[in-house]
Amino acid sequence: MKKDLLKNNPAIGMSWEEFEKEYFTPEEIAASDLRVAIIGELIKARREKGLTQKELENITGIKQPVIARIEKGTTNPQIATILKLLAPLGKTLAVVPLKPVNSTTCLLYTSPSPRDISGS
Repeated sequence: MKKDLLKNNPAIGMSWEEFEKEYFTPEEIAASDLRVAIIGELIKARREKGLTQKELENITGIKQPVIARIEKGTTNPQIATILKLLAPLGKTLAVVPLKPVNSTTCLLYTSPSPRDISGS
């Protein structure tokens, strides 16, 4: 049912892809895609470590409701907050050269944190 709504949503009278292209710039779409990718990697890393949001709170000091809002995408966290959450999960953000496949493509590279590389 959800996939059908993405293809032709009667509430908006078109597919999500058509709506997105009509109402958002390629830059807005790319920024949204990147945000979704970062949040997805955060959730994936937390689950791979077998941590609950509450356990991640205990490690990072970032309150569980804030972590929940970040994971739901209902807040725009600062980069420092994302980095603080990623570090105990063995991840970090990296700025890398980007070769776009097309104007709306966004690539996300995850890598071990510098702490893991240095062996600390």
